[in-house]
Amino acid sequence: MSNTSFKNILLTGCLALFIQVSATFAQTPKYPSPEQVARDFKALLNRPVVDFKPEFTNVRMDSIQIDKGSIYTEETERMPILIYKPVIKGQTKFPVVIFLHGTGGNKDGGDTKAMFTKLAKLGIMSVAIDARYHGQRIAGGAHGSKEYTEAAYQAFKTNDATHHAYPFLYDTSYDLWRLVDYLVTRPDVKADRIGMGGISMGGIETWMAASVDTRIRAAVLGISVQSFKWSLENNKWQGRAGTINDAHKKAAHDLGDSTVNQVNVKAVWDKILPGITDEFDCPSMIRLFAPRPLLILSKDTDPNNPYPGAQIGFAAATEAYKAKNAIDKLDIVVQPNLGHVFNAKDTQLSIEFFSKYLLE
Repeated sequence: MSNTSFKNILLTGCLALFIQVSATFAQTPKYPSPEQVARDFKALLNRPVVDFKPEFTNVRMDSIQIDKGSIYTEETERMPILIYKPVIKGQTKFPVVIFLHGTGGNKDGGDTKAMFTKLAKLGIMSVAIDARYHGQRIAGGAHGSKEYTEAAYQAFKTNDATHHAYPFLYDTSYDLWRLVDYLVTRPDVKADRIGMGGISMGGIETWMAASVDTRIRAAVLGISVQSFKWSLENNKWQGRAGTINDAHKKAAHDLGDSTVNQVNVKAVWDKILPGITDEFDCPSMIRLFAPRPLLILSKDTDPNNPYPGAQIGFAAATEAYKAKNAIDKLDIVVQPNLGHVFNAKDTQLSIEFFSKYLLE
């Protein structure tokens, strides 16, 4: 979907719902080269490669086959997977969309099913996973984000030089690399037609994992483009820190503070998300997508992704795509007067985007 097509959407009755952001934003900070960022991020998350040990069962429903199963991404990490596969006579290989849930969600969410059903009807296979400490990755099922938040706190407390756990965003990003490793081995997958997207936490995991994995042909970043650095320096960290609020409260207490504040939030981020306010911040990593098709879906009053920080991400992406003569592959849509929501219009834009770039 080109910039022109988005303008057409805006000018045919949706102007009250959308604004198309311009190419002039906040100044982009200086970061290491994209190549260096990719090397450093892969090195940070490097770990022993294990056998997938895939196990799946499937059920046929009308024109869709639903596969449920799992693979191993690490020796003790079994990742649950849900696949919606089109059933089309004479077709055995399909493009794939990996789409990721937000904090406290899971692979079986209703929004995911609705999107996957529509994509299947278009001939696109869809894949969802449970992120670390979500869904079936907790025995008996996770209690929203409770286990995820506790894992983040334990990672802050632990000083184990032999193993660094990064349960807050980074470890699931590693899982996504292994998911792609698995998908490209499947005979029903078109390995050169894989897309990835997500909502909130899932969108962040997308810009982390897909930015450095060029096997991802096209990506959608839903309510996730921001600058951790800007939020921290401008006292707008509350929304993002609130996604693991109890972890921050406990860490603040351990550090001798009565409340969560800028200093102890930085201490937590530095420990469990090393580099997140520097080379692994969104404005740095988003550059790595160029020239691959990228759709950014944001809101201008989103407390989790404060708009001035998001604009730094927009600027970094715009600059990178211009440098690669690929500005037509970058689309940024900001819905005004909305907070941290991913709505029906976002879903429709995502489906149209993936259809354009994975079915062409």
